[in-house]
Amino acid sequence: MTTIEQTLRSGEWISREPSETFLLGKQIGEQLRGGEILLLDGPLGAGKTILVKGLASSLGIDPEEVTSPSFTLVNPHAGRLPLFHIDLYRLDEGARAAHAVDLEELLSDERAVVVIEWAERLGRYPLPASVWRIAISGDGDAPRNIRLC
Repeated sequence: MTTIEQTLRSGEWISREPSETFLLGKQIGEQLRGGEILLLDGPLGAGKTILVKGLASSLGIDPEEVTSPSFTLVNPHAGRLPLFHIDLYRLDEGARAAHAVDLEELLSDERAVVVIEWAERLGRYPLPASVWRIAISGDGDAPRNIRLC
């Protein structure tokens, strides 16, 4: 395991508090150039939205404006790069989930960063090659294990 302060590459990090999860999100966001897709996996309350808040902060987006899009499905944000924050939690698995959020249209913006919570609901929906997978395990007061690949 590495520490959050080290250079971000694929690997694993331990986050002992929400501020460390936010910081890791910020470090990820600083490396984004547009066209990336981040697939987030983790249980309810794991810190997925806190990670997105940090990512948004590095894109010049007020983290207070970033909320879970559980009911709206897609929250668009304008910053250094456009950010589309998607939550598929309430949708059935498969291509219908992708169509419900107009994923194909969102992915057509080559400058945009697309972050998808509960991405496993996409099933076998074909995604471009620029996909990063971020898995967060742990809940409650337990430290989070965050894996990026």
